[in-house]
Amino acid sequence: MTPFEIAQSYIGTTEGPGTEDNPAIMAMYASVGHDWVEHDSVAWCAAFVGHCLEKAGLRSTRRLNARSYLDWGIPVDLAEAQEGDIVVFSRGSKSWQGHVGFFVKTAGAMIEVLGGNQSDAVNIQRYAKSRLLGVRRAGNVAPTATLSVREVQARLKALGYHEVGRVDGQVGPRTRAAILAFRDDNGLPLVPIIDVALTEALSTAAPRSVAPERATGVPENSRILTAANAQVGLGVLGAAGSVAGQIAPALTQAEEARDTAERVLDLVGLADVVQAALPWIGAAVFIGVIFYALKARNARIEDHRAGKTP
Repeated sequence: MTPFEIAQSYIGTTEGPGTEDNPAIMAMYASVGHDWVEHDSVAWCAAFVGHCLEKAGLRSTRRLNARSYLDWGIPVDLAEAQEGDIVVFSRGSKSWQGHVGFFVKTAGAMIEVLGGNQSDAVNIQRYAKSRLLGVRRAGNVAPTATLSVREVQARLKALGYHEVGRVDGQVGPRTRAAILAFRDDNGLPLVPIIDVALTEALSTAAPRSVAPERATGVPENSRILTAANAQVGLGVLGAAGSVAGQIAPALTQAEEARDTAERVLDLVGLADVVQAALPWIGAAVFIGVIFYALKARNARIEDHRAGKTP
């Protein structure tokens, strides 16, 4: 979608009633780096334009000053203005004041503008040509493609934000949590969205650091670790019991054996062979339990030390 098409999708958005704030407008402030804004009563025409640009993959001025767009892109004569160009108007008596929006068309001495914070809403209104300060077009503003959800998830996981979960292309609670954690670590606005700023940061960010005490420690209150330790203990006791149960009868039989022939005859019977082997089979099973329990335990500790688990 183009910035203008994105802007059109917001038509009808209004500030929150009374002391309430519209989350959609608050997200606009945040998407251009101003998540410090507490209420949607703060002038948001520039935030609206910037949000639409960033969402379309174009870097905005990321400022809340409408006149900042007089230095954005390239200048265009009003006679050559096209739908979607950015128009900046004077407002008030101070030199820094202004209004910015998207050009729709001219209508006699007026210009129709699609913008935000126009009577506290996103709509199309007319502004006098005499107030026009400039028309700007992207021109030299190179498009910055934003990453897909799947690409963001893969990059976050590679950087150590394993809370992102599976790389499935779906923005769920875990993906939003990972995005917020990454944004917090890298000084970005705390909004769980994929925009130009996030894309740029992901391409240059260093891997997430792991605290020294975690890098050499073991997880606390881990059910996996507790279960693995219990299985190791059970396996040791079981294996020891099985071997002991086999050794004692073997010694007794050896003492009572009268000659080699009698011992061979005793071993010929299939039932006797199986019965004699069962303790050793049991010991092997318990040893297997110990092996896999230790493997699970070590894997859990390694994940903890690498920061792959909470």
